[in-house]
Amino acid sequence: MRKLRMDELNRPDTATFKRMPKHPVVVVLDNIRSLNNIGSIFRTADALAAEKLYLTGFTATPPHKDIHKTALGATESVDWEYVADIRTLLSRLKNENMLIAAVEQTDSSVFLQDFRPPQDRKTVLIFGNEVKGVSDEALEMADVALEIPQFGTKHSFNVAVSAGIVLWDIISKLKYGR
Repeated sequence: MRKLRMDELNRPDTATFKRMPKHPVVVVLDNIRSLNNIGSIFRTADALAAEKLYLTGFTATPPHKDIHKTALGATESVDWEYVADIRTLLSRLKNENMLIAAVEQTDSSVFLQDFRPPQDRKTVLIFGNEVKGVSDEALEMADVALEIPQFGTKHSFNVAVSAGIVLWDIISKLKYGR
């Protein structure tokens, strides 16, 4: 066994990637405070070919050196937009017939493994603040809350870790029917 060299990974360049079809998954970052988390989620959105990333509230936007440090160029490849007010954004996405899914622990959460993303419409995944989670404003507009089951003493995953888990799960179900 040997590690593959970068040229053996057959990854597209940024221009080619931007033209490629993406998975029908949209990511919303709701008041994320850590620039490193923002950058990491950009990188994950690139790796999994998510359609778009929205930054809302006080979530910082590129260009910023601490976002770039973890994004490793993904701010150039991932389609993104800043919308200050999450209600405005979610209203727009609902009007475009997207399913709004908050990644949050609620009294009616659906465990991630039990959720089946719709095949006929886009799925919006909202990831919330590192301390307070998804905002009440966003939660009120969500069609469903998704929860990642946990088995230890901590109450939550890091938001960038959550984004990686949920995006991989949703996209693999869409792509491979899992």
